[in-house]
Amino acid sequence: MPTTVPTLPGPTGAGTAVGVDTHCPYCALQCAMHLSPGPGRELTVHARDFPTNRGGLCQKGWTAAELLTTPDRLTTPLMRASRDAPLEPVSWDVAMRRVAVEMGRIQRTHGRDAVAVFGGGGLTNEKAYTLGKFARVALRTKNIDYNGRFCMSSAAAASTRAFGVDRGLPFPIEDVAAADAVLLVGGNSAETMPPFVRHLEGAGRSLVVVDPRATETAKKARLHLQPTPGTDLALALGMLHVALVDGLVDDAYVAARTSGWEDVARTAATWWPERVERTTGVPVGDLRQAVHLLAEARTAVVLTGRGAEQHSNGTDTVTGFINLALALGLPGRPGSGYGCLTGQGNGQGGREHGQKADQLPGYRSIEDPAARAHVASVWGVEPESLPGKGVSAYELLDSLGRDDGPKALLLAGSNPLVSAPNARSVAERIAALDFLVVSDFVLSETGALADVVLPTTQWAEEDGTMTNLEGRVLLRRKARPAPPGVRSDLEILAELARHLGSPVELEVRPRAVFDELRRASAGGPADYSGITYERIALEGGVFWPCRDKHDPGTRRMFLDSFATPDGLARFVTVEHRAPVEQRDDEHPHYLTTGRVLHHYQSGAQTRRVPALVAAAPEAFVELSYALAESLGISAGELVRVTSRRGSAVAPARLSDDIRDDTVFMPFHWAGRGRVNSVTSDALDPVSRMPEFKVCAVRVERAGLTADDASG
Repeated sequence: MPTTVPTLPGPTGAGTAVGVDTHCPYCALQCAMHLSPGPGRELTVHARDFPTNRGGLCQKGWTAAELLTTPDRLTTPLMRASRDAPLEPVSWDVAMRRVAVEMGRIQRTHGRDAVAVFGGGGLTNEKAYTLGKFARVALRTKNIDYNGRFCMSSAAAASTRAFGVDRGLPFPIEDVAAADAVLLVGGNSAETMPPFVRHLEGAGRSLVVVDPRATETAKKARLHLQPTPGTDLALALGMLHVALVDGLVDDAYVAARTSGWEDVARTAATWWPERVERTTGVPVGDLRQAVHLLAEARTAVVLTGRGAEQHSNGTDTVTGFINLALALGLPGRPGSGYGCLTGQGNGQGGREHGQKADQLPGYRSIEDPAARAHVASVWGVEPESLPGKGVSAYELLDSLGRDDGPKALLLAGSNPLVSAPNARSVAERIAALDFLVVSDFVLSETGALADVVLPTTQWAEEDGTMTNLEGRVLLRRKARPAPPGVRSDLEILAELARHLGSPVELEVRPRAVFDELRRASAGGPADYSGITYERIALEGGVFWPCRDKHDPGTRRMFLDSFATPDGLARFVTVEHRAPVEQRDDEHPHYLTTGRVLHHYQSGAQTRRVPALVAAAPEAFVELSYALAESLGISAGELVRVTSRRGSAVAPARLSDDIRDDTVFMPFHWAGRGRVNSVTSDALDPVSRMPEFKVCAVRVERAGLTADDASG
């Protein structure tokens, strides 16, 4: 059923008379919806039939319009006169002058890199592109990264070194539904992106799910492999061993379309199934069955999610499953392939166009002289004026306020006090800053620490494009005007650039920004130059790369060759290694983290929607009945989970769906239930992805009341 919420007073916006077709503000599935006026001044959400969601929405999508009128919506800038003073409403002129003066002072005193920028995977392509341009042209700082580094960076790194380019799904989502077999590693789509489950059910004859928990997704599978947390790579090596020994390798494909097989085969030969069972806990019979289901299917797809990627060996783990897919001859074969389930709404486009520390628009390397020259020419600056490569998201957060680190931070579309690993340490680093400015639509936990908070437009109050998990560029349309006093991120960045003496003006019109993005991306791996707003509207989205107006876009990549110099996919030799943090007598259990159906990311949005809060009001600790009995813990009792970094407290939820050596907590909550107070900040050496998915913990009765735990 549709949901309705009152609209805010104001002039009629574009399209409000009859409503607009647009897309959901949450995950990378980017479900299609229609927003229309309801009775009086209400806004109504309807699902649209679209390849990704097939006319369905999850509860987050149905209630998305409620975000527009949340009671604590910010409609005026806030500023504190001193570090100990409260945030108070001020005019835009006062707020913007303060931001420019402080940033200018800090850069004059400490150098250009003393001001950092941190973005978000939910920003539109236009805003992500402008944020990267602002950092490199107006601030001329190398210190920019974004929370997408916490999302699919390991899969991106693995795909790039195997295929030469990274696009979440290098094929349309319909291929998943049509596949005879699907292997899903570390993804719980039934809760993270429910409409996607329809595609998995289409392939459900041979759906294989790898997860240490018997999730709602795993319960839909033909076969569930339940490994010990942190052992997914050993499982991948064992599956490749079975393919090799049982004669399931597609030798003709390997010879014609790949390189590096011999070394990978030698490593896989050492991971016999019995060794894999001892390491992972997955029975030999299940291991063999999974490989045969994939290999003997007419078409098959291998998918990875955060459960495979958020490890200190995440890049190698994804590589292990890519190696398996290559050995079976799947990538580049119509109806088959390897793909990554992107999490955040614009996790794909957000890094393609300049938020990531090492990338310029078009997925170009910032260290490539030709790339720098091309982008500089579009921006109207000299290539040598562009800064070099910065550090990754967690490393940037960890450097804040240190002697050699940034002294000021501009934060847009992210809430790292809840979402970053080792969050207690991150909170200390943010508190050590000389100056923090946050651009957001509500006062998040991180925003509450800011010196200046700038209120921004929301998803249905502005036009812009998003790139979904398939690499399909979509158009979000403005359905209503923003509340009086609210500005778009594009307007904020353009005005700040003027105050800071930027050598070029920043564009504030989304369509004009996108046209500039097209020119900046032209010739790059993620080439958008042939995509226009008109084409997106007419065609229902356009797949990149799309190199000119005659290019239909690339629905399926790698059909003829891979994006490597010789056109061959690369097998990459990888070896299993244990998680950085091991269990011991003091911390004898594993902790793993994830999402729940009714919430999204740090919860800054969904924790403000009454229906979602009612359905999932607080964090919890999921543990098995056997573990609970051994610890004397009852259902609903408050439990403390403690690692070497900190602890979190939440009610116990007893289940048959989790291993006896493992506990699970969702990561959407702040306060005592903030699981990222506990998680590890160990980083993957390639992707710099933190190891969210496994650390060693102690689990015990908290000895607190419910009121104590909410503090």
